[in-house]
Parts: sequence; C-alpha cells; structure tokens
Amino acid sequence: MEEHHKTAQTQPVHTQPAHNAAVEQKAPSSDRFWKVTTVVLIVLLAVFMWKGNGGSAPAGGAVVADVPGAPAPSAAPVDMDALVDDDTVLGKKDAPVTIVEFSDYECPFCARFHEQTFRELKKLYIDTGKVKFVYRDFPLSFHPNAQKAAEAAECAGEQGKYWEMHEKLFTEGVSGGVAGFKQYAKSIKVKDQKAFDSCLDGGETAAEIRKDFSDGQRVGVQGTPAFFVNGQIISGAQPLSVFQQVIDAELAK
Repeated sequence: MEEHHKTAQTQPVHTQPAHNAAVEQKAPSSDRFWKVTTVVLIVLLAVFMWKGNGGSAPAGGAVVADVPGAPAPSAAPVDMDALVDDDTVLGKKDAPVTIVEFSDYECPFCARFHEQTFRELKKLYIDTGKVKFVYRDFPLSFHPNAQKAAEAAECAGEQGKYWEMHEKLFTEGVSGGVAGFKQYAKSIKVKDQKAFDSCLDGGETAAEIRKDFSDGQRVGVQGTPAFFVNGQIISGAQPLSVFQQVIDAELAK
C-alpha cells in the first residue's frame, strides 16, 4: 500500500451537512438513529481510508482519501521549465524526461519514497541519462524541523554538498534539529563549517524555501510527496512501476 501525504489532485471526502434542528425534532427516533449512524459511518470510512494510505493533510486543509495504488488523476500540463527554477539538478541536464519532486524532509512518506522507490529510479533512469531529477521544498507547517532541514540542504548546496545533505536528512532523520544538521554538515565534510553554521542560523536560504513552497502551491500541491513528470502529476509515494509507466511513455514519444 502506497503511503503519502495528500495532494490537491485527490478528491475530498465530504460528510453530510448538519441537519435542521426543527426537522430533527419531528423525525421519528428510528429515522434520527439511521441519519446519525450514516454520518458516523461516512466519517469513520474517511478516517480509515486516510490513515490506511498514510495520509496527512496540511494544517487547515481538507482531509482527502485516495484509492490505494491508483495513479493520480490527470492534470493540466505544467510548464516544466518554469517549475525547475534554479534548483540543483541530479542527472544529465539535457535528459529527455524531467521529474520535479515537491517534498518535506520530515514527512515519513517522503522518506519511504526515498528508501523504496528513489534508489531504483536513480539506478534505472537518472544514472543512465534518461531522467533529470529536481527536488523542491514543500515543508508542511505541522512538521517543526522541516523548514530548517530544507535550509540545511540549501546551505550545504552552496558548498557543493546539496545531495550529500539531502541523503543525510532522509536516511538519518531531522529530529536533532539545527544542532543535528550542523553535525551532518561536519560528517559530509563541507568546506567551511563556520559558513554553513552562519547560513543556517541566519536563515540565509529561507527565501528559496518559501519560493519553492509558493511555486508548489501555484501548480496545485497541497501535501507531500508530489511529483511532476514532464508535466504529468504523480501523487504520493507510489511504487517504481507507476513512475516507469509514465517515464517509458515519455521516452517512447
């Protein structure tokens, strides 16, 4: 079962509106019982589907539910050149397929994608020159260390160590916060530790993270992980087969 934080491309599950109190008083007790039972069952079903898929809506967002394993609904084509921005690219810059991921270092389902799908995706498509991959930050507000983790990756990137920090954050986690990120920087041997610390403490890359988040919202991202593959959206931590289907179709054009 694919687990993921939700995106805007899924359909919200709606509960029935509150019943009119005056009408409710006139209804027979059995009718009232079944109305209440129906509403409760709908809510429980929505919560079950949401939890079963590893769902978590952004703060203040609607709870949505996906069908396990189903590809995301089709979306309008996205301008990939605009979406790539000036972020660090992994793979050949002239690769025929571009994947842009909007993700959150504190999102467990993003970490699951990184561990279970990304490694094979890199081996089969990125390392072979067929795909270029761009990671963009979409730190969710209810993840207290996600923003600073994203800044840490950007600060490391200023010293040519973006992907090394990216790997550390996903494989070793972000629970250590800023102090932990500084230790990660030491372990990946950034050239200037003081410059990294100053960058992170001063929030020098925070504006870049905000721009990523804003660009993600502009194309409809509401949760993580969300992917755009040559303009087509894939929602959630889907298995490799889902990505292969889209990538191979693009390569065949």
